[in-house]
Amino acid sequence: MVVKSISKKFRVFITILLLLILLFPIYWVVISSLQPNDFLFKLPPHFTLKFGTINNYQRVLANNQYVKYFFNSMLISTCTVILSIFASILAAYALSRIKIKGKNAILVFILSIQMFPIVGILITLYTFFCKWHLLNTYFGVILADTTFSLPLSIVLLKSFIDTVPYSLDEAAKIDGCSKTGILFRIILPTIKPGILAVGIFAFMKSWDDFLFSLIIMMDNAKKTLPVGLAQSFLGEYVHDYGGMMALSVCATVPVLLLFIFFQKYMISGMTSGAVKG
Repeated sequence: MVVKSISKKFRVFITILLLLILLFPIYWVVISSLQPNDFLFKLPPHFTLKFGTINNYQRVLANNQYVKYFFNSMLISTCTVILSIFASILAAYALSRIKIKGKNAILVFILSIQMFPIVGILITLYTFFCKWHLLNTYFGVILADTTFSLPLSIVLLKSFIDTVPYSLDEAAKIDGCSKTGILFRIILPTIKPGILAVGIFAFMKSWDDFLFSLIIMMDNAKKTLPVGLAQSFLGEYVHDYGGMMALSVCATVPVLLLFIFFQKYMISGMTSGAVKG
């Protein structure tokens, strides 16, 4: 009993220690956003809030350029979510319900897209987008983000559709329902948790995207929040760490709210489709 008690306390201690290590960067960003720049450059660094101020937030939120970055990220992420959900639903339904030769090979091919590093295809992607006049357009970034969020979205939704009994399809066919009607009237209401999980995944992937937005967008007014963060606060002679931390906190808020309001749907979405039957 004594050994079990010591083992339990040790596990609790390790868990708390790991939690503190993981939460420390978030704590550092928050307190740094509330400190003046000259204080952030002092050595040794101070890990407590001594000169609290909201000047960094006032300066960032009052700048229309940063608000534009925020709007661009929200627009691109929202459109990516809509396009990803629409395309993945159709592809997952076809792979789950329609008899296709080489279905497993198709799934492997779709998942192989996720294996390619983005850096390795940037030159080809840039050339392709240049020929199709997609550079410096919102649709170009949306298309690129959607392409790399689709593989996991398709596989995830297919696993959900596989859990829906085929007998429901047959009953709907007897009632005169078409395949499109079965998809929208029978399948989609059943797999709502999976659709929400796909939407959250696509939103986060697009919201955090840096390389696509950096390469495709050339106009400064069309750049997204991650690119704006990297290019606006780190200069050759001046580093505005206070403003960068304040904008980083603001950029985290949408994702944080997304998890707060859709947490239970996301958890059920990631687990329910894992069990068939």
